[in-house]
Amino acid sequence: MIDIKQIREDPERFKDAGRAKGFDVDIDRLLEVDSTLMSARKQLQEISTSKNRIGKSIPKLSGDEKQAALTQLSELKQQEAKHDEQIKKLQPEFDELMLEVAQPADDDVPLGKDDTENVEIRKEGDIRQFRFEPKDHVQLGQALDIIDIERGVKLAGTRNYLLKGDGALLHWALLRFAMDCMVRKGYVPMSVPLLMKDEAMSGTGYYPGAEEQTYRMEKDQLNLAGTAEVPLTACRMGEILKAEELPLKYVALSSCFRREAGAAGKDTYGLYRIHQFDKVEQVVVCENDAEQSRKFHDEILGNAEAVMRALELPYRVVNVCTGDLGRGQAKKFDIEAWMPSRGNYCETHSASKFYEFQARRMNLRYRRQKTEETRQKEKSKINFCHTLNNTVIASPRILIPLLELYQNADGSVTVPQVLRPYMNGKEQITKSSSRST
Repeated sequence: MIDIKQIREDPERFKDAGRAKGFDVDIDRLLEVDSTLMSARKQLQEISTSKNRIGKSIPKLSGDEKQAALTQLSELKQQEAKHDEQIKKLQPEFDELMLEVAQPADDDVPLGKDDTENVEIRKEGDIRQFRFEPKDHVQLGQALDIIDIERGVKLAGTRNYLLKGDGALLHWALLRFAMDCMVRKGYVPMSVPLLMKDEAMSGTGYYPGAEEQTYRMEKDQLNLAGTAEVPLTACRMGEILKAEELPLKYVALSSCFRREAGAAGKDTYGLYRIHQFDKVEQVVVCENDAEQSRKFHDEILGNAEAVMRALELPYRVVNVCTGDLGRGQAKKFDIEAWMPSRGNYCETHSASKFYEFQARRMNLRYRRQKTEETRQKEKSKINFCHTLNNTVIASPRILIPLLELYQNADGSVTVPQVLRPYMNGKEQITKSSSRST
């Protein structure tokens, strides 16, 4: 959520932000409602002052003067009720419009309509050149008996799958390796609930806007989280933190659920776009400082890149354009891994910076420490926090480049060196080894 004072001061900036990101919000109507609400509240304050003054004078009055005062008091109460009703009617509209306002992107975010206009920052790693006809991840998975899409669909419908034997072990190895990497970096591991209240979904910016992509438990008024970003970021919502607690650095391994509504016919092959997957997610909550946010944005991107380098997977980093940003994101870096079967770099990670957008919606604040100079002069100031998040690893999507790039001419798959300790020292996945797992 944006500070309404900023919108009042520069409405064109937020109109431009909405257009650049593709979000339709009526800023003029928002300001009209805001002005009416401010006027009504000012009138209520003046009425309250007048009522208090008249109320104190009535015991000292008698006769016609007292009656005139009582009549004036009655009229003020009628006006008060009118303004109260006006506020009651307009406040929900104001709140709804405020939730729809898009955060302006940083100045160095490229303008663009969609992900085709994201700007490459750099490439890392060499793309493997095969001396044999490579298989795609589905062909490999089926031949090695480690991926079963047919039975996954039988159980749960389209965009579902089973991982078997060494496929399941490889999946878990990736997740455990990523978690260990983050814990070594000082991030606090969390096991989080996946059923979220609407307040958590709204607080992190998923509502309004992502309702159609979310599995909603209407009977219980709960939602299956599409990412651990939601519980990790929202777990301290409504609190006032101490400055010395910051930054909060959390990491969680969780299952994630997405309906993929409107994605029919898009990326339907294999494990790329599915309804359920597992992800290691990192979240940072820091002080309200643009330079700190920039520093942590680079840090969380670097954490994910370190995992990709350890896996020796070629990838590129892109600066996401305005049209591919979410409502609350001020800037986002995507990591895209090279996927041979798709003949392109494809998104596997997203590192997002929100400034105070999420914190305002969640009322997540901290009390700034007083300096010696101000200790006796003023109370310590309360500020909204800044929040950031990024994928560390998401599987089974990352299995696409891993299986395809580590395959051998005989159809086996070499296990990356860093994952072997998590697979009991196994160096290669073959059909016979997977069945004996």
